[in-house]
Amino acid sequence: MTTLAPPPTSSPSSGHRAAPPADGGFVARGRRLFTGPAEDPRCTRPALWAILLAATALYAWNITSISGNSFYNAAVYSGTKSWKAFFFGALDSGSFITVDKPPFALWVMGLSARAFGFGTWQLALPMVAVGTGSVALLHRMVKRDFGPVAATVAASALALTPITVAINRDTNPDPILVFLMLLGAAGLFKAVRTGRLMPLVWSAVAIGFAFNTKMMQAYVVLPAFFLVYLWAAHGSLGRRIRHLAVATVALVVSSAWWMVVVDLIPASSRPYIGGSTDNTVWDLVIGYNGFGRIFGASSSVGSAGNGASFGGSAGVHRLFNEIMGGQISWLIPFATIALIAGLILRGRAPRTDARRAALMLWGGWFVLHYLTFALAEGTFHPYYVTAMAPGIAALAGAGGVTLYRAFREGSAAMGAPPARAESRAWGRGWVLPAAVAASAAWAIVLLQRVSGSGTLYTVAEIVVGVAGTVAVLGLLAGRFTRREGLIGFAALAAVVALLAGPAAYSVSAATSATNGTNPTAGPSTGGGMGGMGGGPGGSSRTSGTGGRSMGAPPSGGGSAPSGTDTRPSGSETGDSGTGSDRTGGGQAGGGQMGGGGTQVSSAMITYLKKHQDGATWLLAVATDQTASSIILESGQPVISMGGWSGSDNAMTLAKLKSLVKSGKLHYIIVSSDGGQGTNSEIATWVKAHGTAVKSSAYSSGSSSTTSSSTSSASSTSSTSSTGGLYRLDASDVG
Repeated sequence: MTTLAPPPTSSPSSGHRAAPPADGGFVARGRRLFTGPAEDPRCTRPALWAILLAATALYAWNITSISGNSFYNAAVYSGTKSWKAFFFGALDSGSFITVDKPPFALWVMGLSARAFGFGTWQLALPMVAVGTGSVALLHRMVKRDFGPVAATVAASALALTPITVAINRDTNPDPILVFLMLLGAAGLFKAVRTGRLMPLVWSAVAIGFAFNTKMMQAYVVLPAFFLVYLWAAHGSLGRRIRHLAVATVALVVSSAWWMVVVDLIPASSRPYIGGSTDNTVWDLVIGYNGFGRIFGASSSVGSAGNGASFGGSAGVHRLFNEIMGGQISWLIPFATIALIAGLILRGRAPRTDARRAALMLWGGWFVLHYLTFALAEGTFHPYYVTAMAPGIAALAGAGGVTLYRAFREGSAAMGAPPARAESRAWGRGWVLPAAVAASAAWAIVLLQRVSGSGTLYTVAEIVVGVAGTVAVLGLLAGRFTRREGLIGFAALAAVVALLAGPAAYSVSAATSATNGTNPTAGPSTGGGMGGMGGGPGGSSRTSGTGGRSMGAPPSGGGSAPSGTDTRPSGSETGDSGTGSDRTGGGQAGGGQMGGGGTQVSSAMITYLKKHQDGATWLLAVATDQTASSIILESGQPVISMGGWSGSDNAMTLAKLKSLVKSGKLHYIIVSSDGGQGTNSEIATWVKAHGTAVKSSAYSSGSSSTTSSSTSSASSTSSTSSTGGLYRLDASDVG
């Protein structure tokens, strides 16, 4: 069957189109856009368009209801109100504190919000675009070295990776990170093929922008990039080393420019760097978002292992556990076998062999990410692993076609004289059926874990079982009978068997509401912290609206954030695990936000706005998750005194006094014990000099709120001097 064989270079009868007219006019170019180059099989470009349309449909389904991560949503909204907040990636438009990531992803979403207005689809649109763009990029790279069939399989696998579908429907920065890393890979491949410097420089610049999206995670692929270029690029060894040195300079400049600019600005003229211990981006890079993620010693948290793992315990089996397995592991057995076999098959190829270089790059991409995510002892969310999906998908396509070709060679060797070459080819023929059987069996295990979760998964399990059996038996029968048609049909059945399970999870992710803080695909499998109170999926994936319709603007009016979730979903980091489960414990009720153990209701926000008296900030609260929710509810800047985990030293007593004395802040919430971001010195001073605001001043008997430290709704109690909301004026500062 020719569909899985290497594409012929001539012979019109083979299914390829005749060359287009030499004039290359506008009509011809437009036709090629939809039908592809003349040398490709007729179905190649239509298949790509079908995959891209399917990916877009999955990522953008019911886009107006995508609530996203309210932590990043609030920062984007603040950036639409202030260019200073935009540049620094500040959580609030008053630029008191930044989010705990560099701002490139916020810039992309912020420009969309400035162009189209702030709302759910405006923030989700860039994520959908880069998600579909990543599929197209991977298709292009795999096709160049392994042909259209490999590219089609790879693109399908990436589009249907469950965790990728879930994260592309969110406002976390990971979709942009993946797209930039793939741009870097495209530049690297061109540099390897041509031996030219500039493609390598542009590859480094793309990784630099990825660094400014999610810092050290962008560098996970760098060892593979350096090794592939040093080994496989054209040119002398000295030339390759010089090119790598220049590209390294480009990488450092494109990575560090924002960090250097921010750290050179006096601390008094910029926001506090959220997540850092010394108010510098450098500390954020090497601590909280660097070694803290790997070794569990986050500089913001301050002790090893204190980061929350939402994907189960660290270990080599983590990505196969009940939380992570259905998100990413479906094709790992097949990809691993394909990588090993592919490298062996290309073992005697020339140093500059493009296919071996591609296998090295995608294999390195996969292995480096696997080890990083499996062994990381710091904060870990399931959606981090979307960064390894391109490597797995590329190996599924490129490695699958490589195994198929080796299988056909082994089949052709049946009955031939037992020469050494024929014997090796005969042995290679067993690898493809083994790889298909391994991944199909693992898919059935994953689907058995969610048995009873719905008809979709039952059908997927049947399809995997039937298609996998047909594929393996068909391959073996075709091998011994040497019937090409049977082998081709079995190969198609293998593709169905490998993708049916991920497709079921992906459809679930696209058609179900997703937790914006910890997005996952598929049904709940329970266990661990994976779903913030119920494992990934299930009820924990249902996103609330905080008692306000998804399309309604906040009470701040104007060009306010419409269609955003008003309840705290927290940062992508989620160290404390509080405020993230928007249907489970901790955040029941409508329009309610916790602040250091004190209730914050919509009625309180209305009161604060009425008595803001020209202050820059509406309120000062303990943590980011509380502040972001109030920002989206009110449309006003709110101070987060302790960052995400409540341990940032963003607010000091001297700074608080200065803000109060200048009239920039009047209200602050402190907890009774000074915890959750309100240090004891500040709490003591506020209680001694401020005026406690009783709940009767803003609440009615019919309203109810929920404390951030409890999981059930309760009536608002009067605020006493032991903690709660306080009013401060310039006269209170001695």
